[in-house]
Amino acid sequence: MHKQTLIENIDKIHTTEMGIGRIQKNLEITDEPVSYCISKLKQENSVVSKEGKNYYVDVDDCIITINSSSFTIITAHKK
Repeated sequence: MHKQTLIENIDKIHTTEMGIGRIQKNLEITDEPVSYCISKLKQENSVVSKEGKNYYVDVDDCIITINSSSFTIITAHKK
C-alpha cells in the first residue's frame, strides 16, 4: 500500500541541496541521488513502511527516508 503511494507520486519525489550531498556520502555513491533512490524504490524486493510522517524504503543494503507529505528524500543510509 505505501509502496504504491510512492510509485503513484514518483514524479514528486525530490531532495534538497543538502540532501544530495548527505545521500551521496551516506550511500557512498556518485550517481544523481534522486534517480538512484527512485530506481531502488522500483526494485521488486523493496519494502516500504510508514512511521509517523516518513516512509522508509528498505532495499538491498540501504534504507531511504522519504517525507510522506512533501515526498522529499530526507536521507538514506546503509544498514
